[in-house]
Amino acid sequence: MEIEVKFRVDFEEIREKIENLGSSFLREEIQEDLYFSLQYPHLLRVRRIINLGKSFLTYKLVRDPGKNEEFEELEVEVSNFETTVEILKRLGFREDVRIKKRRLVYRLENVTFELNLVEGLGAFLDIEVISDSVEDAKRTIWEVAEKLGLSQKDVEPRLYQELIKEKYM
Repeated sequence: MEIEVKFRVDFEEIREKIENLGSSFLREEIQEDLYFSLQYPHLLRVRRIINLGKSFLTYKLVRDPGKNEEFEELEVEVSNFETTVEILKRLGFREDVRIKKRRLVYRLENVTFELNLVEGLGAFLDIEVISDSVEDAKRTIWEVAEKLGLSQKDVEPRLYQELIKEKYM
């Protein structure tokens, strides 16, 4: 299961702190996510990673509605973003929200840091651990968050789709 906690952050400040922990920089991604209208807690998106020339179809089930930290995820790489979107539309799915972001991905042991600059919303850090034990994963996430100077007051429990809708719709 994917366990992650999202924090509102200062992009450059937290980037420096992540690097000072000894994290390895993995890659930069320029992403465009298109979410489709589904009944929450189900999420369906097509993601294009523009600078890497890759696209993915992802289904997520939020296991802890309201907190949005525990997800079951199924993902496949698709060969064409536009064609995948068109197939979903023809099947009756409606476009909901588009999100554009710049993402820096770092890794430290079993922890992944996804530092996001989201167009129109600002900077966020997802600290993620893949684990069968939710409790162990959250303990690890909070140990690392504390080292970065992050606390519960920095947590952003809303999904990016919710934040975009609140701001623009």
